[in-house]
Amino acid sequence: MKTIQPIARFDLAFSLFCLRHRFNEPVAQMSKAVSHTGDGHLYAVMGLLAWGFEPRVGQMFLMTGLVAYFIELPIYWLAKNSFKRRRPAQMSDLLTSFITPSDQYSLPSGHTAAAFLMAVLLQHFYPEFGVFPFVWAGLIGLSRILLGVHFFTDIVLGALLGMGSALFAIDILKG
Repeated sequence: MKTIQPIARFDLAFSLFCLRHRFNEPVAQMSKAVSHTGDGHLYAVMGLLAWGFEPRVGQMFLMTGLVAYFIELPIYWLAKNSFKRRRPAQMSDLLTSFITPSDQYSLPSGHTAAAFLMAVLLQHFYPEFGVFPFVWAGLIGLSRILLGVHFFTDIVLGALLGMGSALFAIDILKG
């Protein structure tokens, strides 16, 4: 248990830095809007639009996305319920949560996992988007910290889970 103490201290210090300033209310409002783009509904719309406007590549994009989410979701659920890491506001009275999270535990960040999964798929199937999908995914992850519902390591592990799931699905389907 001592090996994770430095990580836990870093997470707490980083969250305090992100949440304990005079601009936290306006930052939280902006973060809510960014975070909302990662709630999931946009991913389904993107997949269906891609399929509708570009049947060949779009269909493969949609199918690969579905496979990737079928890989990611059980791992996410198992990790959340195995680690049972409390959320930042539960760990310190100095931290505030600006939203009510959809579940009890924080590790890994599901919003971040889904956003990075989609970023990998967009980069793979539509490289003309450049780095924008990864910037967007990173902002979703950061918004979750700024809303007080995740620690930094929750975001990192969520990003790794999402990217790994997408790459595995791409490899399976050879998309």
